[in-house]
Amino acid sequence: MTYPWLRAPAAEVAVTARTLLGWTVSAHGVTVRLTEVEAYAGTGEDPASHAHRGPTPRNQVMFGPAGHVYVYFVFGMHWCANIVCGRDGEAAAVLLRAGEVVDGVGLARERRPRAADRDLARGPARLVTALGLGREANGTCAVDGSGPLRLAPPADPVDPARIVAGPRVGVAAAHDLPWRFWLVDEPSVSLYRRHSPRRRPASR
Repeated sequence: MTYPWLRAPAAEVAVTARTLLGWTVSAHGVTVRLTEVEAYAGTGEDPASHAHRGPTPRNQVMFGPAGHVYVYFVFGMHWCANIVCGRDGEAAAVLLRAGEVVDGVGLARERRPRAADRDLARGPARLVTALGLGREANGTCAVDGSGPLRLAPPADPVDPARIVAGPRVGVAAAHDLPWRFWLVDEPSVSLYRRHSPRRRPASR
C-alpha cells in the first residue's frame, strides 16, 4: 500500500501530521489509535526540530526515506517515536504523541502496570512503552511490514471538525507554533505543558 502524503514536500509536514490522526500503529501485540501528534520540519525551518542544523548521526533517519521510524532517547530515560515524511533529503517527521490502545490492552497493561487504561499510551514515551519499542525500531520501515512498527489508515477518515491545533509541548524554541494536533473529546490526549527553561543560580 502506498501513501501519497509520505512524498509531500517537507514544508507540508503539518498537513501530514493532521492526516495521521485516527491511524493505527501496531507493534509486539499492541495496537494504538493515534489521537495526538506533532509536526517537525527540517533544516533551517524549525528551530525545535532535531534536524534544524542539518544531518547528524542521530537525526540522519529524518532525512528519508519516508515512512521510516525515527526513534530517539530523551531525558536519559525515555524513547520517543516519529514517522518520517516528505521527499528524500528533506527532513520532516511527525511525533507520535498519544493514542488509545485498541488491541492488546493486556500486554500494554503489563508494560505499564501502574497506568489507568486512558493513560497507557497518553504521551510519547508512554506510547512507545505500551508498544514495546526501543532503539531497534530506529530506521526501520513502518509502511511495508518489514519493521516492528506498522502504520495503517483507519477504515473511515477522521472528521476534520474533530481536529484541533495548538502549541507543541515541551520545546524550547518555536513553542507557540500550532503544530500539535489532537482529536477533541479523547481522554488519551496528553496534557499541555509549555516548556519552562531551567534557571541557573545567580552568580555571587
